[in-house]
Amino acid sequence: MNIYQKRVFEVTKKLALFCALIGLSFSVFAQATSYPNRPIKMIIPFAPGGASDFIGRIISVKMSEILGQQVIIDNRSGAAGNIGMEAAAKSTPDGYTIFLGNIGTLAINPTLFPGLNINPLRDFIPITQVADVPSALVGNNEFPPNNVTQLITYLRSNPDKFNFATPGGGSANRLEMEVFMKLTGTKMTHVPYKGGGGPAAVGLVGGETQVMFNTLPSVKQFMIANKIKSYAVTGIARQSGLPNVPTMLELGYPDYKTGSWQMMMAPVGTPPEIVNKLFDALTKSLTMPDIAERILNGGANITLSKSPADAKNFLSSELKKWNVVVKESGAAPD
Repeated sequence: MNIYQKRVFEVTKKLALFCALIGLSFSVFAQATSYPNRPIKMIIPFAPGGASDFIGRIISVKMSEILGQQVIIDNRSGAAGNIGMEAAAKSTPDGYTIFLGNIGTLAINPTLFPGLNINPLRDFIPITQVADVPSALVGNNEFPPNNVTQLITYLRSNPDKFNFATPGGGSANRLEMEVFMKLTGTKMTHVPYKGGGGPAAVGLVGGETQVMFNTLPSVKQFMIANKIKSYAVTGIARQSGLPNVPTMLELGYPDYKTGSWQMMMAPVGTPPEIVNKLFDALTKSLTMPDIAERILNGGANITLSKSPADAKNFLSSELKKWNVVVKESGAAPD
């Protein structure tokens, strides 16, 4: 091949690459402009009845209206949310599978489960935070203590004699109780429930366990109906519908002033145009007064990110924060 032929070959090769990139750009553009043209699946890594399911079902209705396609809930519970998270991460990155993760799956599990092969920042694109969910410290009605002071005294007098429930081994509620026991010098046996907050709440009501921290939407109606004992709530203020239940902050526990945030994610590789459409749909859904009211009455607060980039920065900071908390608490997979 002479010099002239080589130059022609190089030019032809570059032109072919350019045309391929242009074709890819048009393909992505066409995909984004026609999106969505079929139903969207929202994977929730917990069973029905918990906070994630409560939030997801409210969001899905408005998203369906705004996007013009049905958003279908797919509950994939198990392994502290890891089964659903892995299924979502490995799905086709075309915008037709999204994932409602939370503080446990996205920020705690990567440290708590050393063998986890999902890295939230590597395998997902954060779209936006959607809500912040306070927790409640509650007990079975047959359990003798009636307030937090009595609870601590009773547990100190009866080490390792009672069980505390959690919505899963990697849940923020599990860490809340681990920290509580460490701070108060108490000991109980951990009983993780498969499926999240809903099954754990039912187990507490039925007397399978004696006490727990659980997400407020999972237990609020039980608290209002006096089917369980209400000791305290996390967050910076008392909760709507529960005016007589103090905050952990009021009781002298400053580390209990945050909740379990929820965040919508898309598999890595999802086109930016589709991520932005999902961000806009979620923002519009969550700023509608009726949606805000339903979420607030259920025991959660709407928390939106300014942008997908803002959501990513938040997730990065939470991963670093909970890495330290998990290691200092001594919590390990059951």
